[in-house]
Amino acid sequence: MDVLIVGAGPTGLALGIDLARRGVDALVLERADALFPGSRGKGVQPRTMEVFDDLGVLDAILAAGGDYPVQVIWQDGERVGEHHMFDPAEASEDSPYTAPWMVPQWRTQEILHKRLTELGGRVAFGRDVVSLAQDEEGVTLRLASGEALRARYVVAADGGRSAVRRALGIGMTGETVDPSPMLVADVRISGLDRGNWHVFPPRGEGDGFLAICPLAGTEDFQVVAQFPEGTDVDCSLDGIRKVVAARSHLAPEDVTEVRWASDFRPRAALADRFRSGRVFLAGDAAHVHSPAGGQGLNTSVQDAYNLGWKLGAVLRDGADPALLDSYEEERRAVAAQMLGLSTRVHRGEVRRGEATRQLGLGYRESSLTTETRTTPGPLRAGDRAPDATVDGVRLFDAFRGPHWTLLALGVEAPDVVTAVRLVQGPPYEAYGTGLFLIRPDGYVGWAGETSRGLAEYTRRVGL
Repeated sequence: MDVLIVGAGPTGLALGIDLARRGVDALVLERADALFPGSRGKGVQPRTMEVFDDLGVLDAILAAGGDYPVQVIWQDGERVGEHHMFDPAEASEDSPYTAPWMVPQWRTQEILHKRLTELGGRVAFGRDVVSLAQDEEGVTLRLASGEALRARYVVAADGGRSAVRRALGIGMTGETVDPSPMLVADVRISGLDRGNWHVFPPRGEGDGFLAICPLAGTEDFQVVAQFPEGTDVDCSLDGIRKVVAARSHLAPEDVTEVRWASDFRPRAALADRFRSGRVFLAGDAAHVHSPAGGQGLNTSVQDAYNLGWKLGAVLRDGADPALLDSYEEERRAVAAQMLGLSTRVHRGEVRRGEATRQLGLGYRESSLTTETRTTPGPLRAGDRAPDATVDGVRLFDAFRGPHWTLLALGVEAPDVVTAVRLVQGPPYEAYGTGLFLIRPDGYVGWAGETSRGLAEYTRRVGL
């Protein structure tokens, strides 16, 4: 086995898809007997929509979800105002997706799981990892059943309480974002329209807010309620009915069913390391966010997207294993940035807008980034490669797949290795003039005015 992935959440499933399409022998292990049943991470940000486009699941994601509704503010049974959660942004040729898309997490996972099986991958459910041991050749995982599994690499995508992270002895540094406990639940409710997100502010000192959001593509609503510090949150049907009736104009019996419920304390924490030998941490195993701003699931999926092509390059293309060092270098810095953003959004210091869309994230400072132009244009090596139509070719169509892409814009195209797709055309405003080697995860790895230094870079990354 090449790779064992622990955890069948969005992170583990996305990584499984990326490895499967590269011909990497990987298995996803999931402790539970089925996929996660709740809506918890319901926001898909524009950058993740681009990732899902590449992984072949965007059409299904779009069909399964919908736009975020306008929030309606209620007081004493009357609508007293409206609130738009996100700053608007117009779609453009270089950024076709600019608004978050609402899809309940359970549905996102179903879509990713289906895609994984289409590619020949699989999830082994009911597999509880209790310990690991690694050596120079690989990693051995021992399961609660007594079974032992071995692979060349292991990726821990098993959540904020990661058993693999604890087995490695990697700590997490963080803070409590808000001491107030929270309830989140997927429920069936009568008496509320599904065209708005219904918000009920605290009625008095010591009370918490109540928010009831229709979950796009389903008949459910997501209930989120805040409680005073020290409260024991009741996640039962009766407990949720009491909260809804006490904080809104709805009657207890209007809550007809609870499909999933959980309580949590908003916190932010970052793993001290994202790698230990042949084991990598990804998703919530590496960083835990406040849900405000919808950054957790998206940052996690992008962890997988960053790691997948690098594992494929080492395991299938003969790249130097040192390439894997760039995973922690690149993703830990991004995770730290997104943790800070989530916390500021939670505390009302920052609005949801350009930063939360994640289109501006990049790797300019990465050791894997090479900028050779004396005067870089609007786009630099390390930046996200924007969409465009070049000589009749849509770039996102050219990028789609596990390969690298070389753009020759306004300059002569050099001979390239067969593993690289070549697109030629005139200079384009979003790029400028030059040669741009686009990584499989959609970032500019190398940029130059001529091909000098390009061959050396391609050898380094296994091309």
